[in-house]
This record gives sequence, C-alpha cells and structure tokens, in this order.
Amino acid sequence: MTINNDRLKSYFEAMSLIGKLGETGTCRPAHSPLEKEAFELASSWMKDAGMVTRIDNFGNLIGRLEGSNKELPVLMMGSHLDSQPYGGRFDGVAGVLCAIEVVRTLTENRFPNERSIEVVSFADEEGWRFNKGLFGSRGILGRLDEKDLTRTDQDGITRAQALKEFGCDITRFKESEYAPGSIYCFLELHIEQGPVLDLANLPIGVVSGISGPLWWTVQLKGMAGHTGSVPMPIRKDALLGAAKIIVAVNEIVTQVPGAPTVGTVGTINVFPASRNIIPEEVTLTVDLRDIDLHRRNMYEKQLRDRIGEIAKMHHLTYEISEDTNNEPRYCADWIKGCIHDTCREMQLEAPELMSGPFHDAMALSYACDYGMIFVRCKDGISHNPLEFSSDADLATGANVLLGTVIKILNK
Repeated sequence: MTINNDRLKSYFEAMSLIGKLGETGTCRPAHSPLEKEAFELASSWMKDAGMVTRIDNFGNLIGRLEGSNKELPVLMMGSHLDSQPYGGRFDGVAGVLCAIEVVRTLTENRFPNERSIEVVSFADEEGWRFNKGLFGSRGILGRLDEKDLTRTDQDGITRAQALKEFGCDITRFKESEYAPGSIYCFLELHIEQGPVLDLANLPIGVVSGISGPLWWTVQLKGMAGHTGSVPMPIRKDALLGAAKIIVAVNEIVTQVPGAPTVGTVGTINVFPASRNIIPEEVTLTVDLRDIDLHRRNMYEKQLRDRIGEIAKMHHLTYEISEDTNNEPRYCADWIKGCIHDTCREMQLEAPELMSGPFHDAMALSYACDYGMIFVRCKDGISHNPLEFSSDADLATGANVLLGTVIKILNK
C-alpha cells in the first residue's frame, strides 16, 4: 500500500495558490478569509478521502474517518495551514496534506480501521498575527489563557473579533474541547526547517523532542527630547537600551559552543519614531529556546538581570510580559519505534534529531503520546519564500506516515 504521488503533488500545487506571495511565497494569516479559502479546499480533499468535516469554535478544520469502534480514543494527525507573513509553501501544509493523502490511501484500499482517525489543520499555529501561537491545539485541550481573546493584531483587531468573523462562536469553546483520554496519540509530519537532513543527504528524520520556547514582550520607557539639544549624559534613550538588550540576548545564548540554545529579538517598535526625537518608548519581542530546560532557565535569569542593569544604566523603566512558556517535550518511544520500523522496511536511513521550532505536537503532548516525522528541506531554509521540499521527499514522508499509521492501528 503506497500513497498516490501525483495526487499529493497536485494538493501542494493547488494550495500554494491561496495567499500566494511572489513566485514561491505564501501569506495566509490565521483566522483570515485566505485561511478559510484554504480550509474549503482542504475540506474538499478530506471529503474525497471519506472523511466528515467541520470547523470548530477555535477555528480548527477537522476531518474524521469513523472507525468501527466509536468508543476507542481517536488517532489524530495533522498540522496547520496558516503561514508566516513572508512564508513558504510547505511549513505546516506538508503535515495536513500528507495526512489527508494517507487517509485517502487507506479508504481506497478498504483498510479496516477499528479506531477513528482525525486529520486536523490547527488554527494559528504560527503566532505572528496575535503574538502567541498554538491557539487551536491549545484550545481543544482547554489550555487557553485569559488574554488569548483580547490580543490584537497590527490593525487593532482582537482575536475574539477575528474568530467571530471567521464564523466561530467564542461562547461555545467548551463544546469544541476534547475530553481527557479521547485522543489516543498524535502524529505530525513536518519539514525539518533546519539543515541536518539536507547536509546528511537523507530525506527523512525521526524527531526525538521539541525545544521549549520562552516568548517575552519587553517594554522600555525613557524620555523624549530634541536630538539636537539634550546632552548625551542625561538622555533616557529607550532605543539605546533596546540595542544593548538585543546584543545581550546573543551573548547569553552563545555561551556554550555547539549547544542548541537559540535566542532572537524578532520585532521592535519605536515611539515616537522621528529622526530628531530621542526614542521614548520601545517594545521588543524575545524568543528563547532550548531542549535543556535547566540551561534555558539559567539563561532566562541572566537575561532578566541584564535587562535590569541596562535599564538602570540608561535611567529607563521596563516591563517584561511572558507570552509563551513551554518546557521541552519528548516524543513517545513506542511511536518513534513505529516510525523507525517503517523506515527500515522502506530501506531508509532515518536519524533522530530534535526540533528547535515548536509545533502543534507540543500542545498535544500534554494530552497524549506524540511522534513526529521530519522531511528534508533544501538548505534548511524555512519561514521564507525560498523554503523547498521536493515532491519525492514529500511522497517518501507521506509513505512513512502511512506505514506508521497502519502499525498504530494494528496495535
């Protein structure tokens, strides 16, 4: 039993046209008309595969292939169809489309699934529009926080408003939550978003775990003044403080050569943003990740201390808001075993590697065992229109996913 390579390729080609950016890029914001269009297309393919589809109140697209025993917890797989604002064609998309093709292959071959299967495109995995991701996957598990609905995008639209416009009922979240124990396991296929497989000239990797992300929003406040008249020693320049914090992030996370720790300041907003006014207020985001929670916690303390020192040095006040804080999450050994066994049957060398980026699998790991399959991407480029995985590698990944699903269903 193998997937249909040409059909899978056609899925990617059709999906890439929705939110197309330039020749190879994608911009499909979460909870947007473009994501709704992507859901409608993916839903049509789910129905072709024998699934019944729905969009829940968190904005997740869910396709369900009913099993002969409805009492069994569901085998869930999928990823997301929202993209970064300057993204590629494969991030998230690969996990949804390959999962749909797996189910279609099972139904075409009349595979007798006792356990029900669900394929999910989770809402707002990326987190850029409202500055916090994994919304849909956290939502179905009842793990949202009180600020999730009041977060605003760059146009001042709240998530609550965006969800309503998407057709969701935010007063009925409980109806869309999954009961504890109702999900048997979760599988996610994803492009690697790193260079390990490409450098090794290998198409497939088995994920060992996901680094724990810590996201902050840091606000610095100083005093505006005329750039031509305020002497340097008495300035309260918030942007100067921000610049030193950006450097401090890089210095702290590179203390141990070869360690997988990463730290990034990805956005910065300056007020009043005039060339001849000393910056009074700066807001910046910090993204700190590590597979080693002890080391990440140590670096967090160091960074908090440095921000305090920098603020004092430049007579600034500051506030640190924690947007996301997840510990590293490790894949289940028994699922990794199913993936490895499938790879051996396909005569594939598949090394284990960790994931620096987070995925919906991280949220699902709090409810069930999970496993992930990585597919090689050229030069390790992702979150960029140059992101690329070949048709052959995607087909190979889909067949590994198929074999893994069959092993799990036969347990």
